[in-house]
Amino acid sequence: MTQCPWPCWGNRGVNHTGTFYHIATRSTVSLSFLSCLSGHRGRGKRRGEEGERGGQSTTREISSKGLRRQKRDWVIPPVNVPENSRGPFPQMLVSIRSDQDRNISIRYSITGVGADQPPNEVFSIDPVAGKMFVTKPLDRERRSSYHLRAHAVNMNGERVESPIDLYIYVIDMNDNRPEFKNQVYNGSVDEGSKPGTFVMHLAAFDHDDNTTANGMVRYRILSQTPHSPIPNMFTINSETGDIVTVAAGLDREKVSQYSIIVQATDMEGNLNFGLSNTATAIISVTDINDNPPELTSRTFSGEVPENRINVAVANLTVIDRDQPRSPNWNAVYRIISGDPIGHFTIITDPHTNDGMVTVVKPVDFEQNRAFMLTVVVNNQAPLASGIQSSLQSTSGVTISVVDINEPPFFPTNPKSIRFEEGVPAGTSLTTFSASDPDRFMQQSIRYSKLADPAEWLSINTTNGQIVTTATLDRESIFVKNNIYEATFLAVDNGSPMASGTGTLQIYLIDVNDNAPSLLPRESQICERINRNAGINITAADSDTDPNVGPFVFELPTFPASIRRNWTVSRLNGDYARLSLRIQYLKPGVYEVPVIVSDSGNPPLSNRSIIKVKVCPCDENGDCTLVGAVAAAGLGTGAIIAILICIIILLSMVLVFVVWMKRREKERQTKQLLIDPEDDVRDNILKYDEEGGGEEDQDYDLSQLQQPDSLEHIISKPLGVRRVDERPIIPESQYPIRPAIPHPGDIGDFINEGLRAADNDPTAPPYDSLLVFDYEGSGSTAGSVSSLNSSSTGDQDYDYLNDWGPRFKKLADMYGGGEDD
Repeated sequence: MTQCPWPCWGNRGVNHTGTFYHIATRSTVSLSFLSCLSGHRGRGKRRGEEGERGGQSTTREISSKGLRRQKRDWVIPPVNVPENSRGPFPQMLVSIRSDQDRNISIRYSITGVGADQPPNEVFSIDPVAGKMFVTKPLDRERRSSYHLRAHAVNMNGERVESPIDLYIYVIDMNDNRPEFKNQVYNGSVDEGSKPGTFVMHLAAFDHDDNTTANGMVRYRILSQTPHSPIPNMFTINSETGDIVTVAAGLDREKVSQYSIIVQATDMEGNLNFGLSNTATAIISVTDINDNPPELTSRTFSGEVPENRINVAVANLTVIDRDQPRSPNWNAVYRIISGDPIGHFTIITDPHTNDGMVTVVKPVDFEQNRAFMLTVVVNNQAPLASGIQSSLQSTSGVTISVVDINEPPFFPTNPKSIRFEEGVPAGTSLTTFSASDPDRFMQQSIRYSKLADPAEWLSINTTNGQIVTTATLDRESIFVKNNIYEATFLAVDNGSPMASGTGTLQIYLIDVNDNAPSLLPRESQICERINRNAGINITAADSDTDPNVGPFVFELPTFPASIRRNWTVSRLNGDYARLSLRIQYLKPGVYEVPVIVSDSGNPPLSNRSIIKVKVCPCDENGDCTLVGAVAAAGLGTGAIIAILICIIILLSMVLVFVVWMKRREKERQTKQLLIDPEDDVRDNILKYDEEGGGEEDQDYDLSQLQQPDSLEHIISKPLGVRRVDERPIIPESQYPIRPAIPHPGDIGDFINEGLRAADNDPTAPPYDSLLVFDYEGSGSTAGSVSSLNSSSTGDQDYDYLNDWGPRFKKLADMYGGGEDD
């Protein structure tokens, strides 16, 4: 048995002396790896001894049976490496050798995470000696174990041994403190809670191995602020981190919040070896309704004017030590006696918690001069169990009623009376008087009229008697549904004065004072009697039942022609039919009188006139157009004359429209030259001549010729110029006249030329010779001397007649023709 010359790590990092072991393999030609096993020295010796004994036994077995010895495989146990080692690095972990390295050269290598896979180069191996090293400190919190495989090959790269698995475990060290997720935790507990009440939970996490003491965290409370009522009101479960109450006496009104410092320590709470961290727990003491509201006074007082509502008459104050503006603090007031009818209610001010006694029903000084109320106050939330209500939650409230001047009132308002229409002026209808509710004041009332639409009534100012000033008419526009309304005012003499209004409704009973009138007032009928021909007539009456229908219709006896030509037949109580009695009646307009009587007692009659147009009718019994005109009083000749006039008028309008269109067409095709009839040459008026005629004037025509050269002008010295000489400066650009101008462009061309001439600085003065153009020698226009203005000669101008009427005048002037 050979000793291993390389040191190996033990489980706790202690160096031991390793031993070579010959590991038999299933191959009969190869030897197994030689391995340095850490921490298994004794077991290796035993197994080595067993191997030797087995070898002897195997040798004996071979010699006796003639067989070759079999070798056994060896499994390398895991290698434990502590994290955060300080080195020096590289640091050897294990040595691997094959028993074939005695005969051939072998190269060793390792593969796996930490070797040739990320993170790379954590482990390395000497390819010749087979020593495996760790190259840097390991961190268990990043990776707790590594699985590598060792390989042995010859110089040709051929595998000489099967790969061996190597397991490397990183041993945890206490290098991480416990960590709280938050630095401040918030919790709450009700005031008055019993000992052992759960408050909140805190938890810290340690990245070390929680199966060892390095990751086992324990909790404890370092301090409590404030210390009231005792310094240790809370405790914490050292293993779970649950905070519970220890003692009773939590009172929000005394201490509303506690601050607790909690410490978390690993190594199972060992303060000498463990690492610690702290967090703050804020515990709020939540309010319960353990303080009933208390009224600040046993009695309150106030006053209220009578007949006023929605006014605060007294203010109740209360004290409550519970949390403000919470259901445990909000006060609810109730009136338990002294107000059987419910004149008052108490409204709670949400900001101050005061109770405002408010009037919801008007009070009457004449009935109640004061109220004695009993008020009780409670919280919106019920009191906590075991809390007794205080006697101070009940108080008395005295409300005094202030008498004010109340307005008079009409006991019956509105007041209704019935009268027949037509009562004369001065008739007393009724007495409309008011009452004064102020029984304890000696006051008088005066009356006046406030609204009387038809001005039919008057009222006595002292006693309220109503008298008519005009005849009451049910058919008046001021009467609605047979009722006439008037409003009156009653005013007392109090201080200040008060007034009340009352309405008088007069129901007017109808009397038969309106005669019926015939409807319709105009109609038409055929000139010949027809079985179904006739005019349905009825009547209108302003009265009401029973002074209206059924109506009676009849024809008067005078003149006699009425009953001879017409007849009236009854249809029903409200309608009758007026029709012809004779077979034929000449077309025209007839005024037929009809007497209509109503059913009143006594009945009233009315003679009405209906205008009837009698006209020829077609086969359907309808008046024709000609017949309607004839019925209006025109004969056949007049009708024909009217139709002829209409036709002539339409023809004239048509001719005028055609002429206007033709005129517009000629205007659009009119040429630039003037019509012969528009020639004004014969209308030239000769007024007088001044000076000699043209024949005795001697003009220098050379000025009309363009000079060949301007050198004689340019060579003149400065300052010597003639006013009729053209300045030596660039000339203005005059507009170019279009070759074939449109008649509408002539005016634009002239205006543009005029503006250019006005702004031309090279133009000569107005009192000098004006050069318009140059002709003759050197002129760009050429000579016009070839033109002959004489009317004599052999020139034939008759062809101008073929050019149209516009050139006819020229043909007559120069061709010798006669004027038209």
